[in-house]
Amino acid sequence: MNWNEIEFFPVMGEKLNHQNTIALDFSPNNPDLMNLDLSSTTVFDEYVAQQIKKSGLKYGIGGYLEHRAIYRRSPVFGIEEADFRNIHLGIDIWTEAGAPLYCHFDGIIHSFRDNAGFGNYGATIILEHELFSRKLYSLYGHLFLSDLTNLKLGQVVKPGDLLAHIGPFPENGDWPPHLHFQLMWDLMGNVGDFPGVCSTREIGNYVANCPDPNLILRSEVI
Repeated sequence: MNWNEIEFFPVMGEKLNHQNTIALDFSPNNPDLMNLDLSSTTVFDEYVAQQIKKSGLKYGIGGYLEHRAIYRRSPVFGIEEADFRNIHLGIDIWTEAGAPLYCHFDGIIHSFRDNAGFGNYGATIILEHELFSRKLYSLYGHLFLSDLTNLKLGQVVKPGDLLAHIGPFPENGDWPPHLHFQLMWDLMGNVGDFPGVCSTREIGNYVANCPDPNLILRSEVI
């Protein structure tokens, strides 16, 4: 499989490079997180916005296989230590709510759903593609609820089609505005949803199924 031979349309409508994007760290290595009230989405949002603003850039990006310290904010990620889900399986692109999101490759609308609840995805769209003679699925999470209104299962989408917008909190699962972008070879029976985070114990299985989204995003920053 040679991903570099395939041309993908930029999900944000423009390439993510050092001129517009900064890498954000949400791992335990970031000391800021120790003193941040992550249970308050307003506080968390102000922190993310400040990191991007002081860089003078437009986007923050990161997260694939990152061991994250931010999931203690919601019980949706688990309670028991052995099964606590804190390994991020997608890439997050943090920016202002309302930012347009585009289809990156030929496909169809596989499914969509409002995964409501604090810490969840909120409005979510999953696309189905044919790549390397097999199916590949891409998930767009934390969208505007209104983006789901006129979608149809099996609807054909083309590279560059306006697909959705980054949603505001609380309707986006109560997160600072960002896109969670993730790839899956197998949806494992899921419809309109797929785990975006796994536990350390599960990481081997999920890594095999969820390739690095930067194979498509092609950001220079991560």
